[in-house]
Amino acid sequence: MKRVLLMGLACAVLAGCDYTVPLVKTPKAEIDTAVIGLWQSSEANGKIESLLVLPLSKQEYLVVFPALSKDSLFARGCIWHREALTLVQLDWFGTAHGKLPEDHRTFQYASFTIKGDSMTVRLLNPEVVTKDVASSDALAKAILDNKDNPKLFRDEMVFQKVKD
Repeated sequence: MKRVLLMGLACAVLAGCDYTVPLVKTPKAEIDTAVIGLWQSSEANGKIESLLVLPLSKQEYLVVFPALSKDSLFARGCIWHREALTLVQLDWFGTAHGKLPEDHRTFQYASFTIKGDSMTVRLLNPEVVTKDVASSDALAKAILDNKDNPKLFRDEMVFQKVKD
């Protein structure tokens, strides 16, 4: 069952966020409740990374990555959908240390799939859709123009849902 998730969660892992423009200015699409909860991923070195996704409203998520960490980052997430392509827009707004973003590159976009208790997340690749796009319309066009490009998204990250 194909879905898209708001987890630019890798914003913490990556050297900053990617985009300065939102695809969604006013969230209208309802959130997908299948992504709500605590998710964990095991890295090759044995380290566990946690991702927490909570409902902020009927149209927005609160995303925390890495969750359960003194260095957590926080984002608002919402759904963007066009032409059979659904993404989660993540707007990273602060840290557990109370720091605000230092520049205007606060947005990331991700797709995801959920199968059972496993979620696969892939972030939009700024090597395919340039970081320097100037408007929301230009960003949407660049994404849709590349929707069949196998390199549209970065490598996948796989998370397992933490049971109560």
